[in-house]
Amino acid sequence: MALIATYAYITNSLLFCSAMRGPVRWVLWDVKDTLLKVRRSVGEQYCREAERAGLKLPHLQVEAAFRQAYRQHSRLYPNYGLAQGMNGQAWWAGVVKSTFSQCGVQDPVLLDTVARSLFQNFCGPENWEVFPDSNSALKSCTALGMKQGVVSNFDSRLEEVLRGCGLLTHFSFLLTSEGAGVAKPDITIFQQALQKCGLPAKNVAHVGDHYINDYLTSRSLGIRGYLLDRHGQQEHLNVPPQHRLQSLDELPARLQQETD
Repeated sequence: MALIATYAYITNSLLFCSAMRGPVRWVLWDVKDTLLKVRRSVGEQYCREAERAGLKLPHLQVEAAFRQAYRQHSRLYPNYGLAQGMNGQAWWAGVVKSTFSQCGVQDPVLLDTVARSLFQNFCGPENWEVFPDSNSALKSCTALGMKQGVVSNFDSRLEEVLRGCGLLTHFSFLLTSEGAGVAKPDITIFQQALQKCGLPAKNVAHVGDHYINDYLTSRSLGIRGYLLDRHGQQEHLNVPPQHRLQSLDELPARLQQETD
């Protein structure tokens, strides 16, 4: 029900914000599946870590168990369980332990070891792949005189991940849902981002791949939201062509059109 109410609020707000214009001075970015992606399937990466601990498990079984554990933890402990006194590391440890427990692994010491290792492994670039168009788009935005920040439903590892992937220097600030205490599509995280920008929403753009979390929520505040749809699979009728991107290479020219 909360998601439906949020969606209704966002949709109604778009009617009031769509006409606001002004020069773009800041570009805000989503990260996962926008600038970078997980290099291999979670099942494969979890199985690799399990093998180091002496376990051999089928990838598909682990993948299915992970999806179930992730959904359950997201429902019971949203935004890394901050409201229940958890943090990102404790939350992910719960997901990992639930995943392997479903696959028959019950040794608590082994589960703790694998959970710690996986959390640390996902800090580094070996488990992440930067999209080919990410660096060029970020550099182009800087060349156009625009400052850049991140608004992401990520945990505290984001800075280390971006540093390892060679992207950190592009950003003036990183705002994660763990750090902000709220997660997209809650508009509060974007309001916090606007405070960091120090400019009205009409002077800020946001790029992301999620229709509600990134596009609708940012647009509801008057931010220039762009929906990244690399595979042309998001058929949302209320997203006009000028708000859609099939590649980040399209963004600089689009931003220049907005600014001119």
